[in-house]
This record gives sequence, structure tokens and C-alpha cells, in this order.
Amino acid sequence: MPSYTAPVADMMFLLRDVLDAPGALAQLPAHAETDLVMIESILDEAGKFCAEKLHPLNRSGDEEGSRLVDGVVQTPKGFAEAYAAFRDGGWTGLSASPEFGGQGLPRAVQILIDEMLSGANLSFGLFPGLTRGACEAIEAHADEHLKSTYLPRMISGEWTGAMALTEGNAGSDLGLLKATAAPREDGSYFVTGSKIFISSGEHDMAENIIHLVLARLPDAPPGTKGISLFLCPKFLVNEDGSLGARNTLSVGALEHKMGIHAQPTCVMNYDGCQGWLVGQPHRGLAAMFTMMNAERLFVGVQGLGVADASYQTAAAYAKERLQGRASGGVGTAPIIAHPDVRRMLLIMLSTIEAGRALVLFTALEMDKETSHPDAAARAEAAGLVALLTPVIKAALTDFGFEAAVLGQQVLGGHGYIREWGQEQHVRDARITQIYEGTNGIQAQDLVVRKLDLDDGAPLRRFLGLIRETLAATADRSELATEHDALSEALGHLDDVTARLGGALSKADERNAAAVDYLRLFSLVAYGWLWLRIADAVLRVGDVTTTGRRKLATARFFATRMLPQSQSLARQIAAGAAPLMAPEAGWF
Repeated sequence: MPSYTAPVADMMFLLRDVLDAPGALAQLPAHAETDLVMIESILDEAGKFCAEKLHPLNRSGDEEGSRLVDGVVQTPKGFAEAYAAFRDGGWTGLSASPEFGGQGLPRAVQILIDEMLSGANLSFGLFPGLTRGACEAIEAHADEHLKSTYLPRMISGEWTGAMALTEGNAGSDLGLLKATAAPREDGSYFVTGSKIFISSGEHDMAENIIHLVLARLPDAPPGTKGISLFLCPKFLVNEDGSLGARNTLSVGALEHKMGIHAQPTCVMNYDGCQGWLVGQPHRGLAAMFTMMNAERLFVGVQGLGVADASYQTAAAYAKERLQGRASGGVGTAPIIAHPDVRRMLLIMLSTIEAGRALVLFTALEMDKETSHPDAAARAEAAGLVALLTPVIKAALTDFGFEAAVLGQQVLGGHGYIREWGQEQHVRDARITQIYEGTNGIQAQDLVVRKLDLDDGAPLRRFLGLIRETLAATADRSELATEHDALSEALGHLDDVTARLGGALSKADERNAAAVDYLRLFSLVAYGWLWLRIADAVLRVGDVTTTGRRKLATARFFATRMLPQSQSLARQIAAGAAPLMAPEAGWF
């Protein structure tokens, strides 16, 4: 039966030998004393908690699901107790600001623990993940009174957070939303409207739930320029910090979903509930994007975590399941001997490890963005984070879902059976490609907005880092295959990027190219990181099974994955015409 083991050794290898986290953190006064011994100790303990407390609830939580009983959401058996242990263990405030009770650890540590949570129990991980995003939005945009009232108890885990954006008539196009906010005499607001798809909108795991709600003021202009952000607690908070009367917000229904059954995804009704403005009037979307961008990175990590959990089950099964004969062998062989099974496992492994490396690279840039003493370095890091956010959200969830499907396929008929957990991974992973902006929207964000950000400076910087690695490894004969494959793929990316600034610069052309471009971009990024991983293995002289496995996986990615860059470049070059030529009525 499936189990989960946090991949701490692989995580530490990336931090120590590939990305030089000690050197990066040493430049940041806020994190200069965070060493690898401390990080490994934290990761080990988090891994134990996820394996021992959360993973055993994954299947039972999926089967039981959250339930709405007399207007109250009941989470599955064991979830409230597990959350209490999670909270009491201090896991809710790892990367949060010490000013409000957080531990102030690097974002890289938080993101690795997010991966563990997602691999062990995706539904559970959404509770603290959404809370952290809400805290970041409040800290960045709310006034001091709201910060001091809400942040300490959200960071401690006593209270949780939720974000309420989507309405039945307004999905990704938030300019269509109709929720309203009317001023009250005391300076707060009456917030009225109905929202759908609200994860963690109501539950029995915390004393209070803090909703960040998008709504329109009476004088709001139309479209996205007329949206404001409001903080609406489930229970009002008295002056002394104690909980007062229940606010006038309620659950209309629980969504019936394909996956993440243990996570209560709510229809929320706000019936003139009391709320407080966060940030400036009509600037709510900008404030909410602080949370949304944090959640997009978190969702990418969810895809990574589920992929790794599926891989662990598939790899263990493939080594034990006897079926068929291996080439040249005698008698029945384990299916790991068959090339097609190895193909599936290597696709999974190669995208998981490279995805983890890309997330960690970005997390270190996020720490630099917030903590580096030099303003120019902070600005450069911010540009890289902005560029890579849609890539991480879309690529890691696309590859994550594909890995979950492959993991199910490795098990054959048993993968379709509930007991092995693979069919749940497929169902759970599917949402990651949809929420926080579908992956098509992420691709459009990359191509239409982020490539041209700051006159293209972040893109030039990122591609420059790839060229630096290529130059540094040009004379390494043992890396020639990986080097040359990456160089060729980067050439395709350069050519396509130039086309998007020239012949394919019109809106339809860019939008038609977006999904293929993001895939091409991510393959090149992964190829870059595999070259760095292979170089690190050789540099430290790792001749263990782990080291040899990494070299073999790097070679697989270079020879079996990076060549996809050529076909993607040809697809993009075809332009929008093949998509737009058919008349709408033909479909």
C-alpha cells in the first residue's frame, strides 16, 4: 500500500550543492544565521509530521469528504486534531514576519515544506497555505490596526484565512464581479454578494476564519479599476481581542468536486456582513494580487508534491510487480525491467527534480527581493520572480498532472483501484491546472506581460544565467550531451522569442503561441537546472547510487525531453491562422 517519504536528501542536495543556498542567504541580514544544519533539522521534522500525521488521513479524508450539516462544515475525521498538532508544533508561521509572531525563516524552507504537505495530503495543505497568502496581503496593504488585530492570531494558526474572488458570472474575468460594499458610520462597510469556489471558506478547525473579499464601492468605476478589497471575519473581534458576535456571512453549499474532497470548497454568501477596507479604494485587485501571486507559486508546488507522491508509489510498485519477461532474461521479471515502464518513471522523475530546483531557485530570489540590502539587487530579484511565477504555476501543475497519470499507468489496473492511491492523485492534481488562474491564463500572462516587463530586463537576465552555465560547462566532455541539447533548445527559445516581438507580435498571434511558449520556456529552464545538477554531482564526486541516478536522469532529460523544443518552436511558428481560420459554427 502507498506510503510517503519526504525527499529531504534531494532537497538538501539542491540547497547545498546546486543553488548554493548558504552563499545566497549569507547576503541577506534577515537570514544570515540560517544554516543548512538548521534547515535540514526543520525539514526532517516536517517530513516526519507529514508522513506520520497527514498522509494516513489522505485516503480517509478523500472518502469521507467535508460535509455541510445545519450550516456548519464538518471536516473529515482526524483533520481538526491534525491541524491542532500542526498549529501547536509551530508550523503555521515559519516564513511569517517576526513582528507579528512569525519565525522569519527563508521562503525556500517554507516552499519545501509546502511540497511535503501537498505530497502527503493536498486537501490539508490548503488550510495553512491560504492563510499564509492572506497574511501576506494583509501585511502588505492593510492599516496598522488591521495588522495588529488579525496577523498575530492568523500567523499562530488560531485563525485561518480564505480569499473570495470568484462569482457565478465572473470567473477569471474579475471585472465582471457584482459584490458590493456600502459605507457604515463607523468607517467599516456592509459587504453583500455571493462567491463560489471558496476553498477553506468554512470549517471546524480554527476559532475564526478571515475572508478577503473583492467588492465594489458605490462610486466604483466599471471593470477591474473599480474593485476594492475587504477583510470580513467570520466572528467580529472585540477591542480586547476576544471574539464577538458572528458576522453575517454563511455557507450556501459545498461544491461537489472531482478531487480534494476533504477540502471544503464553499459557496459563500455575504449578507451585509461587516468588513474593513484593505488598502486603497478601487485598488483591491492590486492588493489581492499579493495573495494571488503567492498562491500561484503555492499551487505550482502542489503539482510538484502530488507528482512526487505518485512517483514514490509507482517506483516502489514497479520494482515489486512481476509481469512479463525482460529482454534476455529467464522467468517472470519485475516490470521495472521493461523500457516503457522506465520511460514513464523517468519522465516523472526528471520533471519532479527539475521542478523542485526551479521552485527553490525562485524562492531564493524571493528572499533576495524582500531582504537584500541593495535596492538594485532587490529589483532584479523581483523581476525574476515576476517572470517565473506564471511558469511555475503552469509548468509544475501541467507536469504534475501528467506525472500523476503516468504513475497511475505504471500500476495498470491497480492504478485505477482506490486502495493504491494513484487515482486520487490524478483527481486531486487536476484542480491545480485550473484554480488561481487556468494554465492558459498563466501562459498569456507570461507572453503578453512578463516577457516585456521592464523592457525585457528579467527575461534577458534569466536567459543570461542559462548562457553563463553553458559557457562554464562548454569544455566538460562528460557533460557534452546535456550541454549541447540545452544549447540547441535555447536557440529555439531565442528564435521564438524574437518572433513574438516581430512577426507574431499581434495579440492573436501571441495568445495563440502562449501555451506552447510556456512549455518551451519551462523545458529550457528544466534543461538548465539538470545541467547544473549534473555538474554539481561531478564536482562533489558523488559516486553513490543517488549521484549516478541524477546523472542518468539528466541524460534522459537531455535526450528524450529537450528535443520537444523543436516541435514546439514549429507549432508556434505556424501562428494563429490554424486556430482562428475555422468558423465558430463549425465546432
